[in-house]
Amino acid sequence: MTHSSMESPISYDGGEMRAGIGEEELKKYNWSLLLLEVLLFGIGIWNLISATGVQDKSLGLYKNQALWFGVGMILTAIILFFHYSIFSRLAYVIYFTNLVLLGAVLFLGKSSLGAKRWLGIGAFRIQPSEFMKLSIVICLAKYFESDQTIGGYRARDLLLPALLVVLPSGLIMLQPDLGTALIILLTFVSMMMFIRVETKTLLAIAVCVVVALPTVYKFGLKPYQRQRLVSFLDPASDRKGSGYNSIQSMIAVGSGQLFGKGYRKGTQSQLNFLPEHHTDFIFSVFSEEHGFIGCTILLALYLIFLLNGMSVAYQSHDKFGVLLALGIMTIFFWHIFVNMGMVMGLLPIVGVPLPFLSYGGSSLVTSIIGVAILTNIANKKFMF
Repeated sequence: MTHSSMESPISYDGGEMRAGIGEEELKKYNWSLLLLEVLLFGIGIWNLISATGVQDKSLGLYKNQALWFGVGMILTAIILFFHYSIFSRLAYVIYFTNLVLLGAVLFLGKSSLGAKRWLGIGAFRIQPSEFMKLSIVICLAKYFESDQTIGGYRARDLLLPALLVVLPSGLIMLQPDLGTALIILLTFVSMMMFIRVETKTLLAIAVCVVVALPTVYKFGLKPYQRQRLVSFLDPASDRKGSGYNSIQSMIAVGSGQLFGKGYRKGTQSQLNFLPEHHTDFIFSVFSEEHGFIGCTILLALYLIFLLNGMSVAYQSHDKFGVLLALGIMTIFFWHIFVNMGMVMGLLPIVGVPLPFLSYGGSSLVTSIIGVAILTNIANKKFMF
């Protein structure tokens, strides 16, 4: 009996010690991006319910969005199980598989609103162009990780990575999807800013871009895309046509004023004046209902999210991890920047979703995978 009572405290203390060690180990993990992701998605699903409250009584788009979020969380668990270096080993396989899917879209894709961007069977559809953004970042990170160029990169050193970007961008433009192609090109340019490129090469690229713009405008864009650019400069020139979306969006954003009209009380979305208010113009819905204060809070959350992501890149100890994290964060940055600029009339309307808020399964899952990879990089010391 005495012997048993003597063993009990020792066993209990040891249990406490083991529990304490477990808690300390758990605290070392960086879950900030995952928590911010869940918070932003929560705001997004709440806003989506309001945005689709009138015309979506039977479709339940917010339920579909929640389902896709669940799929993304399952993929997150799988990604966190492995070390992120697996993406380096599979980089080119991922890239070329996605390239094949993009090619298949042109022949087997499903059309909607005049665009052919989706592959699917029945009601299940995926948009390969969304996943291509991550594929290109992984591929570029792999290329520059293994490249042994001494000194600054010259123009001919960038020909292959440029080709890796231009090829899928061209296929995406054929769908047509100007917004996604633009995000891919901006991501590529942003990643080039973090590697050493010769000054004369940068100048040469800038000159080529300026010279090519008129040709791209005339031959690379469809008539309605050119009209969007004209309407961006003067929305009033075609109030009921190409300028309609921009005008209604700016009305929605401005009418929110300081505190907003209140949840599900926005007239532009609830009365269907605002087109595509559950996808590209979801921020307009949020602005009208929650005003300047609500938008400031949302922007602050996005800023914290971006800074946390950049911190992951800064703290990474290998070149692949740094470039991979930077590439993923530039995708998020350009999506936020272009979407918000678009709905406020500061940029042309090109159809770019707002991460975690806009409705869309492929876009949401791509964002979740990006966060999962970043979390993997942040916690690399504790993964096998």
